[in-house]
Amino acid sequence: MNQASEHQEAIQLFRKSTPIFQALGDPYRQDIIMLLSNHDSLSVNEITEQSTLSRPAISHHLKILREVGLVSVEQKGTTRYYFLQLEEGVTTLKLLLDKVEETCF
Repeated sequence: MNQASEHQEAIQLFRKSTPIFQALGDPYRQDIIMLLSNHDSLSVNEITEQSTLSRPAISHHLKILREVGLVSVEQKGTTRYYFLQLEEGVTTLKLLLDKVEETCF
């Protein structure tokens, strides 16, 4: 692969990673990810109980994490349970880091 196509591939990976970086850049979303990492799944109310944020704020942050594919949701009765779904996001970030290392060093 030539240098121009290597750079283009790196740029594409950067663009694909941007929403993930934006989602991970917020300390409250970081807290939610770490909280979910200690549980199989949690409801919005359960997350709110362990946070200083309001229920609507938690829902907002969960929506952003869901949109970038870091969190998934499962409906059980009338309650929605959120759980981590990091595989795709982590794979994208690893590919980016590998490509940057390969292209820029």
